[in-house]
Amino acid sequence: MTIVPLIFTSGLASGINAYAVVLLLGLLGRFGGADSVPPALERTDVLAAAAVLFLLEAVADKIPYVDSLWDAVHTVVRPIAGATVGALLASADPGSLGEVAAGAMGGTTALVSHLVKASLRMAVNTSPEPASNIAVSLAEDLAVAGLVTLAIFHPWLAASLAAVLLAAGLLLVWFAINRIRAFRARRRERKAARAAGRAAPAAGVPAARP
Repeated sequence: MTIVPLIFTSGLASGINAYAVVLLLGLLGRFGGADSVPPALERTDVLAAAAVLFLLEAVADKIPYVDSLWDAVHTVVRPIAGATVGALLASADPGSLGEVAAGAMGGTTALVSHLVKASLRMAVNTSPEPASNIAVSLAEDLAVAGLVTLAIFHPWLAASLAAVLLAAGLLLVWFAINRIRAFRARRRERKAARAAGRAAPAAGVPAARP
């Protein structure tokens, strides 16, 4: 069942950057001797398309607000990619896991990690400078490359790291949501206080005599 951690890890990575996952798996299978990579991902046309789309994402993902628009468009693309990669990995290892179950695992993991990524990037976009977006995007690219490569040679270790990263991401999203709610509550209180302050002097002014 060594294909299971590979499917889980590739699914999580697909939710962050699906094109990088397809490109890395294809290159590792074609030139790195990775037997677990299905031939469909090693095709020249698949590698070329993945490389072009990866370069497009590498640029868009580092521009504030453009990255969130890109994430919105890929809400459907990344889970589908995670499910497809999972099913292909299972088909290359008959008897380990059914293709439907593998697709469900890869797609669900990709969807969850995508939602975490998109939520955190929206929070990063509140920063007035673009350096944060570039740093976070580079960190995501390196994490995807490291996890996918590690998953080929040490699948269970990679899956463990992927699970930790996913849990940490969910915790950060929960923390960010609570901070946003607290900020909005304080802002409503300040607005109410200012409105009450303006109303108090007006209430104390005697009406003008006719």
